[in-house]
Formats: sequence, structure tokens, C-alpha cells
Amino acid sequence: MTPLQEKKMLIIGAGSGIGRRIALDAESQGAQAISVGRPEVDLADEATVRALAERIGELDYLVSLAADHANGPVTALDHGAVRRAFDAKVIGPILLAKHFAPRLRAGGAMLLFSGVAAWRPAPERAVMATTNAAAAALAEALAVELAPVRVNAISPGIVDSGVWDGPGKEEFFRTVADRNPARRVGTPADISAAALLAVTNPFLTGTTLHVDGGAKLV
Repeated sequence: MTPLQEKKMLIIGAGSGIGRRIALDAESQGAQAISVGRPEVDLADEATVRALAERIGELDYLVSLAADHANGPVTALDHGAVRRAFDAKVIGPILLAKHFAPRLRAGGAMLLFSGVAAWRPAPERAVMATTNAAAAALAEALAVELAPVRVNAISPGIVDSGVWDGPGKEEFFRTVADRNPARRVGTPADISAAALLAVTNPFLTGTTLHVDGGAKLV
């Protein structure tokens, strides 16, 4: 038996390499992993969140990896893009908590995704830094309000998940690896291992796990 045996896990935004890896690893440990994306739920539309909750019913763990980045100079940001970024990372998770928390079984947990940009802001990443920081703060607030449901967040660093594929990837990864204390970039497996720890550890709540190779330290 594993801590995930016969557990029911819902993964929001599982189209990413990280989301797919979490689903595969959870299933390999005996969980029922249900992956949904934007065609099935729009975190900016409460009606779709409510409908999803009614369809899924009771569950043990909910993981939200949803993101909708609005990068660029502040002076050129589109208001709609900024709103969509907050819908994905902050407002949407609040709606998920509203509709799914009553359906989480004893020992249940939620996991939100933050990101290293919250601790290492950079030019043209103001919205990313702010939404990621808000996600970490939301995890703490929900951990208090929804107790004994546990709520945590993960803050990944640079991960070879497919997002960075394209010209210049190898040089960028070498630069990242040379700079961070772990001396490498992350893998989806690294993040998945932390995610499964976060949802199954019964004494972990209100915490952001920094799985970033030490990037926020340098």
C-alpha cells in the first residue's frame, strides 16, 4: 500500500509536462488521477467550476497548475491579459476552494502552483511575480480557513518541461545550471515528487515548497 492507494486526485491544467507527470506518478502509486484542462473548466467562469465539482463529486486531492501568463513591459500590458493571469493563478483557485473544499474527504488536501518569479522578479515579469506571490499567500490563507483540509503550494524553478523548447534552450539551461546551487535545471519528475509529498504528508499545510534548485537564494 502507498499513501496514494485508492485515492482520487483531480489535476487542473494537466496539459503541461509537469501536470502529465504528476498524473502518471499518482496512477503508478495506485491513485485515480483525473486530468482536466480549459476545454472542460474555465477558471474565469464560476459556472464551469461548479459544474466540474458536481461531476467529480467526492475526492481526496486537488492540484491546480493552471497559468495564463501576461508577460511584457508594464507600460504595454493588456488589461484583459492581466485579468486572465489572475483568474488562472488566484481567482480560479479561490473558486476551486469554494466548490471543492466541501467535497474533500477526511485527510484531503489542495495544492496550488506558485513560481520562483515571486521571489526573483525580473523586468517584464511583473504580473507573473505578483500572481505567483499571491498563490503562495492564498495557500497559507486557505490552510487556516479550510482546516483540517490541508493546503500547500509548490514554487518550481526552471524546469525542462517543454515550455522552454526552441532556439537558445540549451544555452539558457546552461546559464541557469551554472548559477543555481543545484547546478542543473529541474525535471517534471522533481516537481511531481514534491507535489505528491505535499498532498500526502498529513502534517504539512500552509507551506510553499521551493523546488527550484536553490534559485531563489542567488
